[in-house]
Amino acid sequence: MRGIVAFYLTYLLCLTFGIACVALVAHWNYSYRGGFAWDGSIKQFNWHPVFMVTGMLVLYGNAAVVYRIPLTWGHNKLPWKLLHAGLLLLSFILSVLGLCAVFDYHNANHTANLYSLHSWVGICTTALFTAQWIIGFTAFLLPCTPMTARALVKPAHVWMGAIILVLSIVSCISGINEKLFFALKGNTNGTLPYSALPPEAITANSLGVVIVAFGLVVLKILSNQIWQRPDEAGYEVGIYQPLGYDGS
Repeated sequence: MRGIVAFYLTYLLCLTFGIACVALVAHWNYSYRGGFAWDGSIKQFNWHPVFMVTGMLVLYGNAAVVYRIPLTWGHNKLPWKLLHAGLLLLSFILSVLGLCAVFDYHNANHTANLYSLHSWVGICTTALFTAQWIIGFTAFLLPCTPMTARALVKPAHVWMGAIILVLSIVSCISGINEKLFFALKGNTNGTLPYSALPPEAITANSLGVVIVAFGLVVLKILSNQIWQRPDEAGYEVGIYQPLGYDGS
């Protein structure tokens, strides 16, 4: 019982940090960067951090912990598989929109693409995420997939899921830092320098801290053996299971 209470307290912390991430990234780009548009201007670029933090981090992290929620235990796993896959699909869509926003902005302003370390890590993370989703859908949602294949893929799927979350955090943190160095140049563009720690820098740095806190809480939930979903073998007989279902 204490383990379940501890989980829900940790999960509440996860939700709180996730909401704070979305609120802070939206506030930063609306209040300090001029708002949003889709016209090739800097306002279009502002969608990039919002979509990537919301999609690749917050939605992705919450999708990862769906199976750890005790409320889902003892029931047919298929609806929770669909919820897991649906959240990840929404995460993927937002990530694609985020990439479109930055590529369109760069192309409209004749700026080079994929030259920074942030962009390299980010595009690799998105590529891994795409492959992870396709493999996961094929292995765990298609009823024709053999149980042996599911058992073979599952450990790698879980491990890669945590790796993608870590890479997403690295991408977000490096992107925030890169943006602040470009935007806060002091006398060059009329802003206070980053080193003076103006309000915008405090807001963006705070976003980075909350992103790290969110990631650590999600990784804590995923790594705690007590909070893992119990073996399906003990579930009530007679609950509908799709063809080839093996509890994965």
